[in-house]
Amino acid sequence: MRLLHSLCLLPLAAAFGLYEQSVFSPKSLSGSSVSDVQFPSLLDADLEDLAAGLEKGLFTSVDLVNAYTQRILEVNATLKAVTQINPDALSIASDLDAARKNGTITGPLHGIPILLKDNIATADKMDNTAGSYALVGAKVPEDSTVAAKLRKAGAIILGKTNLSQWANYRSMNSSSGWSATAGQTEGAYYPQQDPSGSSSGSGVASSLGLALASLGTETDGSIISPSDANNLVGIKPSVGLTSRHLVIPISEHQDSVGPMARSVKDAAYLLSAIVGQDPNDNYTSAIPFPADQTPDYVGACNYFALRGARIGVPRNLIDLDLSDDSQPYAPLLPAFEAALDVLRSAGAAVIDNITLPGYDTISKNNFESIVLNSDFPQNLAAYFSELTVNPNNISSLKDLDEYTHSDPREDVENHDTGVWDRAFEVTATTSPAEAWGNYTANQYYAGELGLFGAIKNYSLDAMVLPTLFASSFPAVLGAPVITVPMGQYPEDAKKLRNRYGNQWLVAPGIPFGMSFMGERFSEEKLVGLAYAFEQRTMVRQKVRPYLRPRTEVGDVLGRRWREEAGMGKGGL
Repeated sequence: MRLLHSLCLLPLAAAFGLYEQSVFSPKSLSGSSVSDVQFPSLLDADLEDLAAGLEKGLFTSVDLVNAYTQRILEVNATLKAVTQINPDALSIASDLDAARKNGTITGPLHGIPILLKDNIATADKMDNTAGSYALVGAKVPEDSTVAAKLRKAGAIILGKTNLSQWANYRSMNSSSGWSATAGQTEGAYYPQQDPSGSSSGSGVASSLGLALASLGTETDGSIISPSDANNLVGIKPSVGLTSRHLVIPISEHQDSVGPMARSVKDAAYLLSAIVGQDPNDNYTSAIPFPADQTPDYVGACNYFALRGARIGVPRNLIDLDLSDDSQPYAPLLPAFEAALDVLRSAGAAVIDNITLPGYDTISKNNFESIVLNSDFPQNLAAYFSELTVNPNNISSLKDLDEYTHSDPREDVENHDTGVWDRAFEVTATTSPAEAWGNYTANQYYAGELGLFGAIKNYSLDAMVLPTLFASSFPAVLGAPVITVPMGQYPEDAKKLRNRYGNQWLVAPGIPFGMSFMGERFSEEKLVGLAYAFEQRTMVRQKVRPYLRPRTEVGDVLGRRWREEAGMGKGGL
């Protein structure tokens, strides 16, 4: 049951038996056995809020599914964040409610709705499309490993989120958050806000409380950038910490799956559920801890984690003149300086003005592009080969290119396939040895002469940057990065449109974040540092969307209680 942009949403609401909007509020519970417990606002509720409500019987997982689905329907016509709702979500929630009633709870995520980016495959009634009609109706033999892990942890996979088509790896002439199947995602902090990409829908949906949180994927920036623009915490894990099995790929060297949530602790809970070795992804064999000794990412959420930490600032990676007040991104600089003061006041030593000598070489060469364009055709073909149903008989990038140009719904006239043209060129002219040479060049210039070298030479725990500048080095190194909300553009911000010209990158009220970068598999340490910063600033609570859904759990409960009392759809 898809929420494609061409479909009417009203029948979907009826099919799910959704409850109409009511005036029922938490305060109207007075006289019930739970009258002293407040309903959490779904815009701000964290996992522990929801878990407490479920434990106390304040509401059920079925109630949560209904509330989140109604919230999606309220805003999706404008924002196009969610592409599909799982038609089995209510029955799964009911089963999990029954298990809870019988005393069987699988963990913190038991009965909690989560959304997945629409390149993370599920073996259920939903499609796995990467935003293309080429894969509508295609089926996989089993859940992707991360989806299977979420189910094992008790999470409800509520649906799929829109993305920049093929994870932003198709067109040189497109906009973040556009896909053929679902249209153009918009951010909720300014009208026609660029949601950033490619995990655009995951960013918008998580920020508005259309589920507790979402999973995104990142090759270079696609988790942390939409988290940055949507007032979220995003964790791009080390390559190999989370399996990519049956996740539609770009590059085995850089792809990673990670959480996008409204708090560091929620992101840590979600990360804990999806990490681990997988024989279907040999990169996970590099995980440096045994399966029964997964780091305690939630336990790392320590208010005092910054005390005694050494934090570096690689100033030469800030490659815009932010001291120029006419620069649209100029407001990042004072916010970043204030954030550094927060780190210092929390007991961290900030080692400023570090220069990463490899940056000039990295910025003048196309090492990353050659690696990605070498990986993409073969990694994508490997995914196609896994399909059990392949309605368009696509087995290669060449097949996909031909299909895309033949189907008018793919809108090649307005969204070209220039990225694929470059991939064809690179694979035709670059030997595997040359591609490997470009990969090792990245490791040297971004690693030894970059992030890893500076961490070693300055005895650093992490490095920090405004998130706008933070993705590239961790991307090519397969290293982790965590973004945390840092601020928003002011009322007098100089507005800036994206290169496609259809949305705003910079405008009043649009959020931005700060990123913590570290060595491979240092997520536990980074989570602690990010949490300590978040708890001292709580920027998310100060930056609010202009458009938000109204439905809360109390509205759903009010309707259900009236129906159970035989009052129909009238008032109490």
